Amino acid sequence: MRFEGTELDGQVVDFTRLTEVMSEYGFVLAGQWDYERATYDYKFEMLKDVYYLRVQAYAVEGDIGGRHARVKLLTPLLGKHYYPHGVEYGEGEEFPHGVLQKSKQLLHNVSEALKALQAE
Repeated sequence: MRFEGTELDGQVVDFTRLTEVMSEYGFVLAGQWDYERATYDYKFEMLKDVYYLRVQAYAVEGDIGGRHARVKLLTPLLGKHYYPHGVEYGEGEEFPHGVLQKSKQLLHNVSEALKALQAE
C-alpha cells in the first residue's frame, strides 16, 4: 500500500538529519542501505502477522553514509511480511485499522519534524 499525499514524497533532505528524525520515531535503518539508496522500516508485530511501514530514499548529492549526503524521499509503503518470501505491498493486502492509523500518524510526525528542520 502506498501512502500518497504525505508531503514526504520528493522531499530532499540531509541524510544524517533524516536518520536522526527517523530513529526518533522508531524507524530503523539497520543494514538496509548502500551508497545510493536507504530504507527505513517501522515494524508492527501483531499476534500472527508482521507489517512494515517503509520509507525509502536515494542519494541526489554525495554518497549515503558520507558526510554531506542529501537524499530524495520516495512514497512511503506499508507491507505485510510473508515468511519465507518477504514483504508484499500489493493493493489486495488487508491491513488492520490500528496499523493504518499508526502509520499515518508516524508519517505525519516525520513530515512535521522535517519541515521544522528545513525552517532552521
